[in-house]
Amino acid sequence: MGKGDEGYGEWQELVGAALLGTDRRRGGGPAGSPEALLDAAAVHTVRRRAGLRPGPAADRPRPAAHDPRPAPPDAAGRRLAQLLAGRTGAGSGGGRRGSAPDLTELLPQWLAAAARHGYRAPAALVPALLDAARARTDLRPQALALAGTRGLWLARLNPDWRFALRGGAGGGELPDVTDPVAVERLWQEGLFAERVALLGAVRAHEAAAAPRLLATTWASERAEDRLMFLDSLRSGLSEGDEPFLEAALGDRSRNVRATAAELLSALPRSALAGRMAERALACVGPEGVTPPDDCDAGMLRDGVVKRPPAGRGERAWWLGQLVEAAPLSCWHERFGGLGPAEIVALPVAAADGWTEELHAAWCRAAVRQRDAQWSRALLGPASAPPAAGPGTASLAERAKLLETLPDGERAEWVAQFVRAHGLSEAFQLLGVCVVPWAGTLGRAVVDALDTAREAGSYPWSFSGVMGLAERCLDPAEAGRLESLTAFEADPADASPGAASYWAEAFQRLAATLRLRATMLSELTPA
Repeated sequence: MGKGDEGYGEWQELVGAALLGTDRRRGGGPAGSPEALLDAAAVHTVRRRAGLRPGPAADRPRPAAHDPRPAPPDAAGRRLAQLLAGRTGAGSGGGRRGSAPDLTELLPQWLAAAARHGYRAPAALVPALLDAARARTDLRPQALALAGTRGLWLARLNPDWRFALRGGAGGGELPDVTDPVAVERLWQEGLFAERVALLGAVRAHEAAAAPRLLATTWASERAEDRLMFLDSLRSGLSEGDEPFLEAALGDRSRNVRATAAELLSALPRSALAGRMAERALACVGPEGVTPPDDCDAGMLRDGVVKRPPAGRGERAWWLGQLVEAAPLSCWHERFGGLGPAEIVALPVAAADGWTEELHAAWCRAAVRQRDAQWSRALLGPASAPPAAGPGTASLAERAKLLETLPDGERAEWVAQFVRAHGLSEAFQLLGVCVVPWAGTLGRAVVDALDTAREAGSYPWSFSGVMGLAERCLDPAEAGRLESLTAFEADPADASPGAASYWAEAFQRLAATLRLRATMLSELTPA
């Protein structure tokens, strides 16, 4: 509608009246009538919109690539919709959680179980799934994998979901990794997430092919992308990766250099590990500890960070980095053929105050090198007081050491710890145990919660452990909880309201376990 079109002048008068006041407008009702102005504006607005000429239609997007995976059973799909909506049920208002299960906390378990069955997301729920992944980064890998090709297709159309294009498995169909032309094309032209997925697929098919593929574009990649690509080599890390990683020690990015050095130190027979062993052995022995006096160019190239964090001395900082990067096998001969437990028990440099620094570095080395024997020695007996372990007083360090042990041994150690020390100190340790907690560990957790309730302990201090138990306990433990759900009067020395809180918490725990059992059964194919 142009300036010469009929009605344009009247529209201009309406605009003028709105700017100057209704008492100065012309026509259509008494002067000063706002109602008349609004009526006239509505009529002319419809007229102007009706006169607009439609623009050219945009091209229709290409359909999403086919996802061959089956959709979950109908009941499981309805459950996913409920979990994505985050409905927790009645009775959970106010400052307390109530006895209804928290459905939002069960979503990660649903996603993990669906992945084990090889399902794809129901098409109608993909937008809600992407919204959930946008809000919760912890859900993204599993949510994007479930969303699959349709999720990636939608992410290209909605800026709010663009995060999916740089994370997860990419959601696209990967070429046959034995087809070099197709692999090269996707590697050169694909989205970042597609390239990450491709690199992982190539790595799984032939470990040595991954660094060869990386080398073709390494010099032109962005620093943050080089770092993430390099980090993907952790899976399947072997001595065949050493040449590529050794070259990456000269990378222009400090973070890339540090990651390359960390990966090389996890290869006990690498040249870097040998250089670090030589330096560490010169500093530590049966006679004591002599930290390095300087951080030379060779140490810097091998990943040693020169500047210590606030509160740390330079020599202690350098010593720790050398010891944690040295192969743990080098200490056997240095200490006259002793094993890890015997070495850890030695009062090495206790008089000089270096023992704690040395043990902490050995802990980091055991975690990096996945050495279960050294981890056992550094953990010590579970019954020992938390601050009296031979290797470290840090529960965070103990949790990392536990991750190097076999699943069953890990659960047994934590169960013994819970029985000896209760749940107050066990939260981090429980977090590294394989889910579901069954057998000895499950019984130890339930018994410890019951003991805390009977002791009149302040119940809110156990809310974190109770929430973890809702997600991790074996659903079979629900029957053992029934006797704990009854309300009892507060003991004389208990916190006011403690009994009702405990009863409510146990009711919620039992209900959540039953719901988890139902949820998992719904995902089982008919």
